[in-house]
Amino acid sequence: MKALKELTGVAAPMPMINVDTDMIIPKQYLKTISRDGLGKGLFHSMRYNDDGSDNPEFILNKEAYSKASFLIAGDNFGCGSSREHAAWALEDFGIRCVIAPSFSDIFYNNAFKNGMLLIQLPQEAIDKLTELAEYGSNAVFSVDLESQTVTAPDGSEHTFELDEFRKHCLLNGLDEIALTLEKESSIATFESDTSNTHSWLTPAS
Repeated sequence: MKALKELTGVAAPMPMINVDTDMIIPKQYLKTISRDGLGKGLFHSMRYNDDGSDNPEFILNKEAYSKASFLIAGDNFGCGSSREHAAWALEDFGIRCVIAPSFSDIFYNNAFKNGMLLIQLPQEAIDKLTELAEYGSNAVFSVDLESQTVTAPDGSEHTFELDEFRKHCLLNGLDEIALTLEKESSIATFESDTSNTHSWLTPAS
C-alpha cells in the first residue's frame, strides 16, 4: 500500500453522526473484489438523485470539495456491517484521512489496513475543524504523521493519539502481505529446516 507521512488538502465537512458502511458504499457495489472505481459509488444514496444525476446539495458534489483529501465526520463514523469496500471507496475517491470523534472498531481496522489515516479528536475540536472546513477550497488542512499533528487553516495544531504499530505501517506503506514478506528469509529458513527434519511432510514430486 502507499505510504502516508504527510497529507495536505481540502477537508469536506460532513458532521452527520452514525454514518454506516451502507451509506458509505451500498450493497450493489459489493460484487467486485477490485478496489478500483469504487469512488463513484461513495455515499451513493446522498450523492445522486433518483435519475442518477448529481445531487448539487451533497458536499462532495460541490466544486470546492470535489477533490477533498480529508473528511471531517461525526461521531461513530463507519458503524454497521463489516465491509472493506467502505475503506476502498473513500480511498478511491481520494480521501485518505477521516477526522471524527469516534469510529466503529471494524471500520477503523479496515481503514488502516488499506492505507488510510483515521484521527480521533474531541467533539469540541471537531466542531471547530468543521467550521473551518466550510470555507471550502480556501481552507487547507495538513497532517504530519511523524509528529501526530493536524494543522488547521487558521494555523492551530491538534495532537492526536495513534498506536505505534499502525503508525509504523502507514509511514512505511506496509500492509499485512508486506509485513509478512519482511520475514521472508526467516520463513524460507523455517521451511528448509522443516523439510530436513520432517521429510515425511515434503510432498512427493
